[in-house]
Amino acid sequence: MRLLITRCILLVFIFMPLTGWCEEVLPSWNDGPARRAILDFVKKTTTEGSSDFVPAEDRIAVFDNDGTLICEQPLYIQFAYTLDRIKELASLHPEWQNMEPFRSVLDGRLTKLDSRDLEKPFFDCVLATCDNLAPDESSRAARKWLSTARHPVTGRLYTEMVYQPMLELLSFLRANHFKTFIVSGGGIEFLRVYTNTLYAIPPEQVVGSNTKMRFENSEIIITPEIDFFNNGPGKPMGIYKNIGRRPIMAIGNSDGDLEMLQWTTSGAGPRLGAIIHHDDARRETAYDRDSLIGKLDKALDQAPQSHWTVVSMKDDWKTIFSISGNQTPNDVKGDNSAD
Repeated sequence: MRLLITRCILLVFIFMPLTGWCEEVLPSWNDGPARRAILDFVKKTTTEGSSDFVPAEDRIAVFDNDGTLICEQPLYIQFAYTLDRIKELASLHPEWQNMEPFRSVLDGRLTKLDSRDLEKPFFDCVLATCDNLAPDESSRAARKWLSTARHPVTGRLYTEMVYQPMLELLSFLRANHFKTFIVSGGGIEFLRVYTNTLYAIPPEQVVGSNTKMRFENSEIIITPEIDFFNNGPGKPMGIYKNIGRRPIMAIGNSDGDLEMLQWTTSGAGPRLGAIIHHDDARRETAYDRDSLIGKLDKALDQAPQSHWTVVSMKDDWKTIFSISGNQTPNDVKGDNSAD
């Protein structure tokens, strides 16, 4: 009898980590409505025989990047990179001294504009820094910057500004046969430099904004023209074009994710929409309705009526940033090309 009990206990410990229902799941999350909503959703969608069971091939979970998986204040990381890249290339473009928006970048005025005035200048700068480059060249420049660039407030590498609770959630979902995608307004070439390293999300599972390209002399060349802006209403269209399935889970943090949340949760069957609410001024930054970066207003108002889970960084997360010591400069390898 004692041997039988021992074997049963061992079986429980063997299978608990595989199915994800032990107490150590999501250890950086406080036990509360948000954590329970996630656990309950995953349990019912992965339990065979449940009326809410979802086959593995349909377990698609999509995540915004900036402000959802990694910090976005005081500037989106790609914006910070682009500003530095303009300064780096300025000696090759003396005409920029008298051209906007480059002149404003070089004298430090651009970041003082209202975010509503930043979209076009930002895209102009992005396009200028990658014009006539092969994607591998563009990736190498971004990779080099990421290996040393540090957050202006914390002094940590940007690659260390990843949210530990979200890393745990990504791993938990994949352990339960969810396929995880990034759906971001950021440039797809820039994102693919680090998504596999930081999140274990490979480049083919990244949906982002992209430029037009041409094929020349056996090589792909980036051209200075936006092909698709993957933000706001562009997100559900980007998901459909690139993934071909409506997700059953979507997590974002701003009004740029509103349509992605609406489309995901309006489908038939079990659905989960969640918003990461930046309300922890002590450990990170508190912002929502009035923020120039990552504004959260309309989506926050819609959350109760659409039954979206609002995750409070202050109340729901025991820790904010990755606690693993994370990336050293040499850890940031190219995820979509070899040197």
